[in-house]
Amino acid sequence: MPDLVYLNNVSKLYGSKVALNGVNLTIPSGKVIGLLGPNGSGKTTLIKLLCGLLTPTQGNISICGYPVGPMSKAVVAYLPDRTYFPEWMKVREMLDYFCDFYKDFRRPLAEMMLANLRIDPNAPMKTLSKGTKEKVQLILVMSRYAALYLLDEPIAGVDPVARDFILDTIIRAHNPESSVIISTHLITDIEQALDSVIMIKYGNIALCGDTDGLRKAWNMNIVDIFKEVFKGCF
Repeated sequence: MPDLVYLNNVSKLYGSKVALNGVNLTIPSGKVIGLLGPNGSGKTTLIKLLCGLLTPTQGNISICGYPVGPMSKAVVAYLPDRTYFPEWMKVREMLDYFCDFYKDFRRPLAEMMLANLRIDPNAPMKTLSKGTKEKVQLILVMSRYAALYLLDEPIAGVDPVARDFILDTIIRAHNPESSVIISTHLITDIEQALDSVIMIKYGNIALCGDTDGLRKAWNMNIVDIFKEVFKGCF
């Protein structure tokens, strides 16, 4: 499949602090990709650059051939690492909002996933637990028919029993011609779902490749490769 995302010499500075340092990267279509690295490595900065919440200090980014802007934002579905819904809204009102705001939102799919997780669509957001709010947010994002899904710690706040269901939802619900980038520290939980990984270290790409090839080359699983790459960084 053709490449979906291009980054050409992309850097991001916050004052004198370098968050990303001259990153060159291509991301193909039809892949589930793990974005891995310790806190402060640049993962969230990269995701926010891709969804247009930040602009690079230098370099260029394109998604589906568009520079980051209104055209690229229309094909990107973003899940932040914290909930942002108004507490007074009901779950079904959030579905209404997504229907109005996103032409690619698939409401029947969202309703089916809510039912599978036994989440009441008439429940106000303020009555839901933190983990359930995160599930609702994930369902809404994955119910879009996007070209690129950017998920920042999508399973960090949910119980282990729900993680398999949520990962299955991510794999099954996304547009099969799209790619999903999952930023997470819970590598063991998602390793089997990943086609490839991008490891970021101090704002630089430390390792990038398909998971099967990396396992063969290193003769170890992705968790142990991660430990080797980031030895001494914690």
